[in-house]
Amino acid sequence: MKHKVAIQGIKGSFHHKVAQDFFSEDVEVIDCNSFQELVNRLIRGEATDAVMAIENSIAGSIIPNYALLDHHNLNIEGERYLAISQNLMVMPGQKLEDIHEVWSHPMALLQCKEFFKDKEHIRLVEDDDTAGAAKRIADGNLKGIGAIAGTTAASIYGLDVIAHDIQTIKDNSTRFFVLNTNGRTEADVPDKASVKFLTDHKRGSLAAVLNVMSDCRLNLTKIQSLPVIETPWKYSFFVDVTFEDYADFEKAKKLLDIMAQEFKILGEYKNRKS
Repeated sequence: MKHKVAIQGIKGSFHHKVAQDFFSEDVEVIDCNSFQELVNRLIRGEATDAVMAIENSIAGSIIPNYALLDHHNLNIEGERYLAISQNLMVMPGQKLEDIHEVWSHPMALLQCKEFFKDKEHIRLVEDDDTAGAAKRIADGNLKGIGAIAGTTAASIYGLDVIAHDIQTIKDNSTRFFVLNTNGRTEADVPDKASVKFLTDHKRGSLAAVLNVMSDCRLNLTKIQSLPVIETPWKYSFFVDVTFEDYADFEKAKKLLDIMAQEFKILGEYKNRKS
């Protein structure tokens, strides 16, 4: 099957790197300016799959993306964790002292703030995308300007990396979902799942659901609540679970479908968290 994968950002972005890791180095990608555009292209059939960041080990969950997953009934076919390495790159032949301006996404600039603390000659400029900043520097043959991005961007756009791993917190990773609309999964036998449910306002309702998961030998690895917009002070819960025996999860599904409100399976896939 030929895959066309929608990504947030452009070639050389972290989303592109995940698409290459999940599918192949030469995977065809569709650049998207936003997560909403990414979802729209998937829904319209312009893309067969999509890569969407869902949480970061430092910044936490990307809440709007949970809402997009739920509202559009997207299927999680797999997950990937990517260590985020920020690097300073420039047009070939330049050194750090030649640079007077650095472009990147606001989050990347924030992550690398300490690196530039004693480099008062460099002005930090916010940009829409890490890889996009690298591409504009390369396209314009811009001297004296650097970009902060992943090494994939440097390779694609012919830039030299003059400082590696400049992020302040070295242990920084992002979790990504790979999505589709046809229910396909990369796992022959899944050992992880994402589900969504609501509970009523009775005391102990959420605890009862979580107890069922525990009784069925499911390991809860994440729980995220989102408000139900049309019902003030009511919340939906997005939960990730892992399991050793798929039969345990099948048992839990039957029980939760009865106990919980609006129980939905968002995806069954392979656990990629080491």
